[in-house]
Parts: sequence; structure tokens; C-alpha cells
Amino acid sequence: MSKGQQTRAIILTEALRAASVEGFQGISIGMLADRLKMSKSGLFAHFGSKEELEKALLDEAAQRFMDAVWQPAMKAPRGRPRIEVLFHSWLAWSINHEDLPGGCLFVALASEVDDKPGPVRDHLADLQNKWQAMMMRSAQIAIQEGHFRADLDPRQFAYELQGIFLAMNYYRRLLRDTAAVERAEESFRSLIDRAAALH
Repeated sequence: MSKGQQTRAIILTEALRAASVEGFQGISIGMLADRLKMSKSGLFAHFGSKEELEKALLDEAAQRFMDAVWQPAMKAPRGRPRIEVLFHSWLAWSINHEDLPGGCLFVALASEVDDKPGPVRDHLADLQNKWQAMMMRSAQIAIQEGHFRADLDPRQFAYELQGIFLAMNYYRRLLRDTAAVERAEESFRSLIDRAAALH
């Protein structure tokens, strides 16, 4: 890794920490330069604009998410076992990720940009649509493997799985519900039981 790449990685790590707590509105080139003891011009040279920084942050978060959540799932057997690993890896990402003290960046940013048309919103929506498609495909494979019932709607399964994590974040972070993680696990078990094929 070149020095420029190392510096960019350091910038993105600090920006991820800040954005997970303060959102995109709470970060700026100047704030990051101050925290990292860099010049504004030096930091600006790595991205060119705040919008490009925000898009790079989304890409960095997505890559870290895939490494922490999707890659472990892909090592599990196809079908239900893979979905179970995916769920638990995703749960660990949501509650233990050291670079995101404010929790999942995608959850934190969704309400901030959902009604603000533009490239950053479109980029976040595209990443989330790709994730939804991957969850749907995982459900389709579970149907093919005979783990889930044949009439299961993969889109509805992905919708409900996403909903578990949105609710868990809401209860855990805003309401400080100490049982939020356990409730998420119970909701997942219920979702899997309803999806399971009868034998």
C-alpha cells in the first residue's frame, strides 16, 4: 500500500467514526483535517469535494460490511445455515464494530439522506438495493435446498430480515432497551420458523 493509500485509509476510518455518530452533516473537510492534524488542502486532495468524500465513505463502509458479514456467511453451507451465519455476523457488525461507535452507518445515514435527492442518496439506495438482492437470493437458495418452503416470498423474507435490524437499532440505541439484541434473536428465530419447509 502506497503512502497515499495509507493516508486515504486513515482519513476514511476517522470519517466513518464521525459519520456513524454525527451523520454526514456533522463532518467536514476542516473537522477531519483538525482531528487528523492534516492541512485542509492535503485532505481535500484525496477526495476533491465533500460529496466525493461521502460517496467514498459509503463504499468503504460497504466493503467493511461485506468483509465482516457476507464473507463469513459464504463459508457456511448453502441455504438456511448460510442465512443463520449471515444473521449472526450482521448482528455482531451492528453492535460490536469498533470503527462505528454510533452503530451501523447505513442505518444512521438513511434518515438523513432519504428525502435529499442527489448522488449521495442514490449511491446509498443502490448499495442497499444490492444488499436486499443478496438477501433475496440467499432465501431463494434456501428454497432450492429444501430448507425453506416452496411458496416463500424471498422479497418478503428480505424485507422482514431488514426490519429486524432496523428495529434492533431503534430499540438499542434510541430507547436504550437492554433486551434489544435478545428481541432481535427471537424475531429471527420466528422468521426462520415461518420460512422453514415442513418435513
